[in-house]
Order: sequence, then C-alpha cells, then structure tokens
Amino acid sequence: MTNPTFPQTRLRRPRMHAWSRALVQEHHLTANDLIWPVFVLDDPDGDEPIASMPGVSRLGINKLLPLAQEAEQLSIPVIALFPVTPLDKKTDDGREARNSDNIICRAIKAIKATCPNLGILCDVALDPYTTHGHDGLLIDDEIPNDASVEVLVQQALNQARAGCDILAPSDMQDGRIGAIRAALEAEGFHNMLIMSYAAKYASCFYGPFRDAVGSKKNLATKDKKSYQQDPANTDEALREVAMDINEGADMVMVKPGLPYLDVLHRVKSEFRMPTFAYQISGEYAMICAAGQNGWLDQEKAMLESLLCFKRAGADGILTYFALDAARLLRLQGQ
Repeated sequence: MTNPTFPQTRLRRPRMHAWSRALVQEHHLTANDLIWPVFVLDDPDGDEPIASMPGVSRLGINKLLPLAQEAEQLSIPVIALFPVTPLDKKTDDGREARNSDNIICRAIKAIKATCPNLGILCDVALDPYTTHGHDGLLIDDEIPNDASVEVLVQQALNQARAGCDILAPSDMQDGRIGAIRAALEAEGFHNMLIMSYAAKYASCFYGPFRDAVGSKKNLATKDKKSYQQDPANTDEALREVAMDINEGADMVMVKPGLPYLDVLHRVKSEFRMPTFAYQISGEYAMICAAGQNGWLDQEKAMLESLLCFKRAGADGILTYFALDAARLLRLQGQ
C-alpha cells in the first residue's frame, strides 16, 4: 500500500456528501443478513414480556405466527426457535427435547404451514429442558460428553423430522457435529443444514437469555466452564471450528458477538466458511437500557452494532433486533 500524502490526498473528499459516502461504503447491512431468535411458550395465546430484554416477549404460537409472517415479508430469511419449557416437563435427562409433540416441533409445523418460505433454525441443547439447566446430561456433578451426545443426536433427529431447516448444536460437546451428521445421513436427511455453535464462550452476557427460557434458576452449578470456551482464548476457537467443519458443519457461529469480534474475524479469515455471529441477550439488553435512559440513540446504536458484525466478517447475525432493524432498513430503502 502506498503512503498517501497531503494535499494530493484528502481522505475527507469522499465523505463530503451522502451520495459519495454511499458510493464508497465497504460493507452493507440488509434484512437478508438477519436471523430472528424467538422464545416460544407452551400456551398458544401466551405473551409474556421479558423484563431483562425490553421489547422481547415469550410468545405462544398464535401470537408468533403474525410476526413470523411479517419477518418473511421483510425478507428476514430465518427464524430461530427457543422453547420455554413448563417446569412440570423439565427432567434431569431433558426427555421433553425428544418428544415429537413438544412446543418446538409444533411451532415448526405451524410456521411452515403459514410461512413456507421462511427458514427455521432449531437450537440443539438440553438446557431449556433439564431441571439442572445444563446443555447436556448431569451425572455425579459432571457433564458426560459421550452420553450427552447420544441424547443430543436424538433431539436433532426429532427436530429434523418435524421439518426444521437448520440444526444449530449449541452444547459444545466434543464430537456432536459428526454424530448428528452421521445420524442425519442414516435417516435420509442428506440436505439438512448444520450451523454449529463452533466457538461458544462461557460468558456472563447470557443472563437475560437464561431468564427468558427459565434455565437460570435451574443451574445446579454456577457456570458452564467445563464445556464452553474460556473468554481468554482465541487459538482454541480455531481448533473448535476446524473440528466442526471436518465433522460436517455447513456453517459456523461465534457467540457472544460484539465482545468477540476479533474471534469472528479470525474464524472468517482462516476458514472462509459461511460464518455467523450471535448478538446475544446481554448485548441487546445493554443497548436497550442505554437507549431507554437517553444515554445513546437506540436505533442508531442498533444499526451500527449490526454493521460492525458485517465489517468483522459475519455473513449473518442472530439478533433480537431483527424485526426492528428490518423495519428501519425498509424505511431507509435498504
């Protein structure tokens, strides 16, 4: 790269007008970049606002369907489903995750019947279904890897049979992508997509999500550090991603989002795979809280934060802002 000199080069020249700024803009955000995570209640007409996530509610299927239709009309390509499992259906082994008539399976079928062109992503992990709140089984105060993977495979097949489009294992057990892929192939689901939570960190920013699905109070131990990644490590993330790609992942994800943009950039640069980031509940809550207190412009902060993911290399973003952002982008003609 040549070293520009002044006044031959004035870097402000392209910044002087809106049209020239648009002409040289390097990265763009559109509704096609967004995946909308939603929390699904077992009550068809339920609508429960989540205190720690302003503007987000747990929704029954009847309340969710009109919003899913709007998401489809706004060109949001994918909706991500997370269950709010009733306490009386939570067990130590998370068996409700394998129930072919559980809330997620019913939601998949209802959304597909109403919005046939909207992709559906399903989380593969046991934490919303277990009494202890962990992503796998809990035996003698440990999360046994291989036994947990066996159950997660059954959960994944259950969701595939119900008609989901993307399986997203978020449990961070070793070998689960390979095991799920092998089971899908054996059952004829040759074209089922897997978006692996390949680099998922043991972060404090998950708090509001755990409130939303009701797993926070169930956690039998204080953290998930024995299977989620250490926030201090980045090389480890590349090893995790490489393993999941080799085992059959079609897409990979980095989670959390904004605090881990360096990891996102390394993953995209190293593997050149479809790479996604999750702007998680804590990130969402911080922007909303600052906006509600008048400390920043919430709409501008929302769009700027999402654009940052694109700049860092994300092909798409899971964000609770998806509907709001898509509405605003449409108003702006984008």
